[in-house]
Amino acid sequence: MGRLAPRPLLLALLALALCQGRVVRVPAGSLARVVGTELVIPCNVSDYDGPSEQNFDWSFSSSGSSFVELASTWEVGFPAQLYRERLQRGEILLRRTANDAVELHIKNIQPSDQGHYKCSTPSTDATVQGNYEDIVQVKVLADSLRVAASPSSSPGLSLHQGEPFELRCVASTASTQHTHLALLWELRHRATRRSVLALTHEGRLRPGPGYEQRYHSGDVRLDTVGSDGYRLSVSRALAEDQGTYRCVVSEWIEEQGNWQEIQEKAVDVATVVMLPTVLRAAVGRNTSVAEGKELDLSCNITTDRADDVRPEVTWYFSRTSDNALPGAHVLARLDRDSLVHSSPHVALSHVDMRSYHLLVRDVNRENTGYYFCHVALWAPGHNRSWHKVADATSVPAGVEVTWIEPDYQVYLNASKVPEFSDDLTELECRVVDTKRPEASVRFTVSWYYRVNRRSDDVLTSELLAVMDADWTLKYGERSKQRARDGDFIFSKEHTDTFGFRIQRTTEEDRGNYYCIVSAWTKQRNNSWAKSKDVFSKPVHIFWASEDSVLVVKARQPKPFFAAGNTFEMTCKVSSKNIKSPRYSVLITAEKPVGDVSSPNETKYIISLDQDSVVKLENWTDASRVDGVVLEKVQEDEFRYRMYQTQVSDAGLYRCMVTAWSPVRGSLWREAATSLSNPIEIDFQTSGPVFNASVYSDTPSVIRGDLIKLFCIVTVEGAALDPDDMAFDVSWFAVHSFGLDKAPVLLSSLDRKGIVTTAQRDWKSDLSLERVSVLEFLLQVHGSEDQDFGNYYCSVTPWVKSPTGSWQKEAEISSKPIFITVKMDVLNAFKYPLLIGVGLSTVIGLLSCLIGYCSSHWCCKKEVQETRRERRRLMSMEMD
Repeated sequence: MGRLAPRPLLLALLALALCQGRVVRVPAGSLARVVGTELVIPCNVSDYDGPSEQNFDWSFSSSGSSFVELASTWEVGFPAQLYRERLQRGEILLRRTANDAVELHIKNIQPSDQGHYKCSTPSTDATVQGNYEDIVQVKVLADSLRVAASPSSSPGLSLHQGEPFELRCVASTASTQHTHLALLWELRHRATRRSVLALTHEGRLRPGPGYEQRYHSGDVRLDTVGSDGYRLSVSRALAEDQGTYRCVVSEWIEEQGNWQEIQEKAVDVATVVMLPTVLRAAVGRNTSVAEGKELDLSCNITTDRADDVRPEVTWYFSRTSDNALPGAHVLARLDRDSLVHSSPHVALSHVDMRSYHLLVRDVNRENTGYYFCHVALWAPGHNRSWHKVADATSVPAGVEVTWIEPDYQVYLNASKVPEFSDDLTELECRVVDTKRPEASVRFTVSWYYRVNRRSDDVLTSELLAVMDADWTLKYGERSKQRARDGDFIFSKEHTDTFGFRIQRTTEEDRGNYYCIVSAWTKQRNNSWAKSKDVFSKPVHIFWASEDSVLVVKARQPKPFFAAGNTFEMTCKVSSKNIKSPRYSVLITAEKPVGDVSSPNETKYIISLDQDSVVKLENWTDASRVDGVVLEKVQEDEFRYRMYQTQVSDAGLYRCMVTAWSPVRGSLWREAATSLSNPIEIDFQTSGPVFNASVYSDTPSVIRGDLIKLFCIVTVEGAALDPDDMAFDVSWFAVHSFGLDKAPVLLSSLDRKGIVTTAQRDWKSDLSLERVSVLEFLLQVHGSEDQDFGNYYCSVTPWVKSPTGSWQKEAEISSKPIFITVKMDVLNAFKYPLLIGVGLSTVIGLLSCLIGYCSSHWCCKKEVQETRRERRRLMSMEMD
């Protein structure tokens, strides 16, 4: 029993399914419209079957009992004859808004249109379910809305900016229904309309776009006056308030909980014209003022405003007569709060409301220009706001500041003029006849160099140095490097005296020099402005350019002497076109042409510089270190002496003299160099002639063998006792096949028997010994490959003179002999071959051992053979 009883939820769902079907809806309740307006009734259908686009039929009944066909969306002959003419005129029409919705429009509704309107839809459903029609009642109300301009409002207003104005309109209704009125003030200017302020049907005030700030500040207000009056108040008129003001009133009624506008009327209240504010500004005529005095200018204002507007005055200064504000400089400003903004030397004041004075103190040349004023009138708004009502700019007034420029003269003179190159040059630029020696004036100088080019005779000036107002010196390109080196010196000796010094004047420095003295005037901001330049007359710096002449003459007081005597030579010097010369002397010796070892070789023996300091140059005879003397006899005469002369001293002797000129005090410059005539030392003697030769028993050796080289000296001519002869022997080698490299000293043996051996980079050793009186043996022990090459010996004979002194003869050299060092092939390859065979044998035995071990222990496998049964074949008969 319990399971068969229907549940309440199932019964509710079944009832809902049975109640579903087509639903046609029109606005619920009744609609009220004012006569003469348009009636719009929407109708829609839902929950239907069939096509998506549905058709609608409209019927009308004044009493609600019998309906007359009014319009149809699908049947042309549906409307009654009474409404066909209005349908043709378009006063009644249907407008489809969707496939399932339509609107009935009746224009210019009349009292006869009051009644009931029925919207019905033909059935397209499979079964008839739901409702197919719906009815709405329409009431037509009489036109009882009245809108008009207030009789107290003027139809036209002419105002200035900042002045207040009020506009009024009257609106009322006598409708029998409960309706509300809404009011909007609208401004029309040319083709644009703007909403100023509105009072909604709900009693709320709503400012239009652009009027929000003015509404919240109280500048624009909307008030009600009495029961039917509405007043628009503007406390401060602006330029955009010009135009025609319109009062728009609409009537609203509440339907189905929403408010619906049923009528709207408008009326033009007044036209507001904004009058331009007359404003003119004028400054006095052009004027002039003396430098250091005060400049007083007045800005006079003319305006037709007499209310509480406030002026803002700004004074401008411009170099040109154009009064364009962007390019002008602001001097002073008086804002609308009467606060002055200016610099310390500028004052702005006003005597009355129509005159404003500008006072510039201590004017100078920079104040020459054009002055004008700019005036702006500001009107106060609500809540301390301000807006500009007019502005004007005066015509510029020219002001010329007359000043007394400094009067002075400039003279340039040369206190020191060069006579030679590298001499000192001093120029002095002096300011004289100063007529205005005030503390506010200072002088600076600029130095220039000018040379007359011979090509086109054009004078070109080059800046050497320029001095700024703070006495900062800047160098030109010509003098920058030489000033850094200290060659150019610029100085300021006094306030009116400037100096220029060239420590070392060159030929390129010859030309014209002049200076420019600039006067600078102190400004009110403690800066300096150049007021005047005065040029000096040029000073010509020039000297005759002649070549330096230096002549040296050498002579021998004792022309004949023998070996062992003292050689003396004097050198006399004369010069021209050399300033304060000092001389340095160098004694040179040139061997005679017959010397085979080094023909025409010049040696430097001893020198004496310009400070009389003696120096031995290439004098290498250790036994005669004090054997040469060079001394200064007079300023232009020098004497050279050589004691205990030897045969090896034969040659041509000269004095090489260099003249020096003083530069910058302790410095010297080489002016000229000259060589004297030669003085010859020639010993006429019939002594022996020595020759040297090299011999070797082993010109070709194997590496490691001993190399023996003999240096044999032969004597030709007079026979000499062996005790009267001694030799200095030196061995040299050129380690190349040719003689294209420099010889290397191997070993030497002097006449006292002292051996000196040079250091070498390889292992072979050297030994040098005297085998006999005339034979010398050089041995190379343990020869290396590097020991090959050309070998020769150099011999310097010494012969004892009858006086007992030793005379050094000319050095002689032997012809070279070439020594070859060969390599022992057998010994070279013996050890590598033995090592190779041994290694090969060891590696082979090791390989065999590894293979044997691997085959017996590592790679051994047990092979199992398949056991075969041994059976004899059976004979056929037995089978």
